[in-house]
Amino acid sequence: MDRFGFARVAVACPRLKVADVGFNSAETLDLLGRAEDARVDLVAFPECGLTGYTCGDLFHHSTLLDAAREGLLKLAESSKSSYSGVAVVGLPLVVGDSVYNVAAIIHAGRILGVVPKSYLPNYKEFYEARHFAPARNAIGRDVELGGRTVPFGTDLLFEAANATGFCFGVEICEDLWMPVPPSSLQALHGAKLLVNLSASNETIGKSAYRHQLVLSQSARCLAAYLYASSGVGESTTDLVFGGHGLIAENGTLLAESPRFQREATLTIADVDLDHLERERRQTNSFADNRAIHRSDFRIVPFELASDRSRPDDLLRRVDQHPFVPQQAEMLRVRCEEIFATQVAGLAKRIEHIGVPTLSIGISGGLDSTLGLLVAVKTLDLLKVTRKKLRAITMPGFGTTDRTLANSRKLMDALGVAAEEIDIRSQCVAQWKALGHSPFGLDLQSHSLESFGEALKRLPSENRSDLAFENVQARVRTSMLMNAGFAIGTGDLSELALGWCTYNADHMSMYNPNASIPKTLVAFLVRWAANAEFDGAARATLLDIAETVISPELLPVGVDGQSLQSTEASTGPYELVDFFLYHFLRWGTPPEKILFLASKAAFDRDYSPDELRRWLKVFLQKFFANQFKRSCLPDGPKVGSVSLSPRGDWRMPSDAMAKAWLEAI
Repeated sequence: MDRFGFARVAVACPRLKVADVGFNSAETLDLLGRAEDARVDLVAFPECGLTGYTCGDLFHHSTLLDAAREGLLKLAESSKSSYSGVAVVGLPLVVGDSVYNVAAIIHAGRILGVVPKSYLPNYKEFYEARHFAPARNAIGRDVELGGRTVPFGTDLLFEAANATGFCFGVEICEDLWMPVPPSSLQALHGAKLLVNLSASNETIGKSAYRHQLVLSQSARCLAAYLYASSGVGESTTDLVFGGHGLIAENGTLLAESPRFQREATLTIADVDLDHLERERRQTNSFADNRAIHRSDFRIVPFELASDRSRPDDLLRRVDQHPFVPQQAEMLRVRCEEIFATQVAGLAKRIEHIGVPTLSIGISGGLDSTLGLLVAVKTLDLLKVTRKKLRAITMPGFGTTDRTLANSRKLMDALGVAAEEIDIRSQCVAQWKALGHSPFGLDLQSHSLESFGEALKRLPSENRSDLAFENVQARVRTSMLMNAGFAIGTGDLSELALGWCTYNADHMSMYNPNASIPKTLVAFLVRWAANAEFDGAARATLLDIAETVISPELLPVGVDGQSLQSTEASTGPYELVDFFLYHFLRWGTPPEKILFLASKAAFDRDYSPDELRRWLKVFLQKFFANQFKRSCLPDGPKVGSVSLSPRGDWRMPSDAMAKAWLEAI
């Protein structure tokens, strides 16, 4: 089944009448029909949903209990023709001489298993121990239902034989509130989907607490968590229920139902089982925990309907800019946190070595601007004069008037020790020493100025000379290394692509930008402009944020404008960062990356062929440039992705990209 690892799940909240099994079963069946139309693979219903949770001493009446059992059997039979997925429904069930609060798992017209509630609340408004027996009291491991022997117990996991990773466990309401919920053990032994049937009444602040429980349990278990709670129809006597449904994946809320709805609700989301599988494989302590908490689980196999193709109508938000929060307030908080992390890392380093004179190259571009802002705020934090920072702009043959002007204005506005060093003569001296004739031009027959004018008139087809670029980059780095403690400015996206000159902008004594992707750098500069600076500094920062990204290492044109666009070579950085995030964070295979790119609406701006071409460029450059990443300077890890050889990423410098390229 080719679904790119996605499973469609839902939490249901049907209309309910307390103690009316016929009505409740019909409402449940109606929602199963809606789930089928939406191609839901797994749907969870509330606790005791066939009878109602608030039946009180009616749970001692065989009339209600017999109706619940018969209602379950009829529901299973009726659902055979109306729902091809798996349903988890709640009811009271007599097993032996006790009544249990259980979840019944229904698929293809049969009951796969029955899971009893482990922990019965018997405090405050809850009196479950008056009516039910806890799971630990059960004597047998099976129960007879409709002439069939059905597995019964808390040691059950349900696994789809034809869908990799589709394995789920079930717990009931209070079970989640415990220090060691049953779902924790279920997750350790293979369940990636955790289902909770609940009847949680509403009190002030309780919904927020449910959020915390569900999200933290999904994160702790590296799983998806489905929480289905009773709706307003359950309300009676002193209690009110709101029908709170939640679907979370590894600490992230995917979907939530509106509370206090009078009509039935079905809340749906697509969970990524591939992501969960990768997280568990990578998190070795997860397996270590399993080794300590070994339990014997029975696996109940089943098969999902084979005609459910991959979900082209993906019910999941796929961000175009996964490194950049979409909500304004969250973005503000994230920028503050990142900037503070950068400053704290640099402060620790320079304080440790005695607060030396700092040096940083200022190009008028995004990366050097962010590095400069971090350095300035670091000195402020340490109560050291900004004059301790030698900010050096080094115009060369590719420097434009705009970036040079912005460099001058920014350094002046920030009050650092600003310097300007024209590197052109030093570069010419090196080319002469190397016997190199840039672009075939004879250096001996040109003055510095006439050479510069000749470069501007170069035809577009002759604007390629690696030695011309590398010498400029290394001259600049040599100057910075000799001027003080050199602060690096290269970002995560450039490191991923190898878009840096080895032992030039590739190298520094500390790089606060090392794990920040290009798309986030732009947002950080804009945020800093508005939140941390004002006046001339703010105006200059905002102009820098709008400047076309270019290394400015190739000659400018006759109009003085740069003819070298980084994104023309690397691909648009919004695509680079999207590919980088999914490739590095999740190990996502190429075809799935392209699928996700289309769901992120990149297909509005890029054709399928363009997306494939830029993904191919990304993979080729990523694999070809690992040798540059193998010797990076120190720099703080600020997000979930880093390329430091001492941190997140260790890769052979000569690994082949063949398998990934063939997958495209």
